[in-house]
Amino acid sequence: MELEILGMNFGCVLGALQAWEFPEKDCLLPLVSKLLGYCIVAASTTVKLPQILKILKHNSVRGLSLVAFELEVVGYTIALAYCVHKELPFSAYGELLFLLIQAIILVAIIYYYSQPLGGKTWIKPLLYCAIAPTIIAGQIDPFLFEALYASQHFIFFSARVPQIWTNYKNKSTGELSFLTCFMNFAGSIVRVFTSIQENAPVSVIMGSIIGIVMNGTILSQIVLYQKPKAKNGEERKLDQQASSSADMSINLCSLLEDHTPVVPLKCLLVCQFTLLVLRYFCFV
Repeated sequence: MELEILGMNFGCVLGALQAWEFPEKDCLLPLVSKLLGYCIVAASTTVKLPQILKILKHNSVRGLSLVAFELEVVGYTIALAYCVHKELPFSAYGELLFLLIQAIILVAIIYYYSQPLGGKTWIKPLLYCAIAPTIIAGQIDPFLFEALYASQHFIFFSARVPQIWTNYKNKSTGELSFLTCFMNFAGSIVRVFTSIQENAPVSVIMGSIIGIVMNGTILSQIVLYQKPKAKNGEERKLDQQASSSADMSINLCSLLEDHTPVVPLKCLLVCQFTLLVLRYFCFV
């Protein structure tokens, strides 16, 4: 039974299920790898959107390393060009295209909120626009291409180090998005499996492993340096009312104890009941 959609062969799996048998590993794993690969590609279309929205919401790039995001753009460009040049299946690298587009948008937003920028800053995007098309088209020497792709692991490593150091120095992750970092971390884990199943070069797998380590580090920093949520004005007002009511009830009982030789049991019960009622209505 042959049923192939987008390079995914459902035939052997459906045939095994129709015979009430569990599909064999050689039949199931490639299909799972393809499905996961396309899931990563689909998820990558919005992976940096939370980070972009967070910056636009707060009108701030506090705690974000510009160098880290610029190096990301360079790394995605080299990785995308290499995978296209090697003619790997789109499911094995498709997310790089969408990540590159979003990374460029993100850098442009950071430039906008980092005004004023010096003249040297604008030289970098101009050089990128001049060189990137040649690299993506693969119009360079094959040996140089391999060396360039080997260097992109160091580029991605270097892209994360400034952000990790900035987080450590500030003891804060600023405007970094937890959701974006988590999706990067999870995507790197899944990509190791899919790269192995697609017989991708070892260098591609190593890139995913580096992504797991570096994204995992940043993710742990977000959790570690997360500050407790500050109470809003209404919550603080309720706390003050509860504290004031409790103090009033306690002072009433103390006054009775000080000026009455023997305080009737009913009075003490009334004081305690009043305290409980006030606390209830203040916290509900």
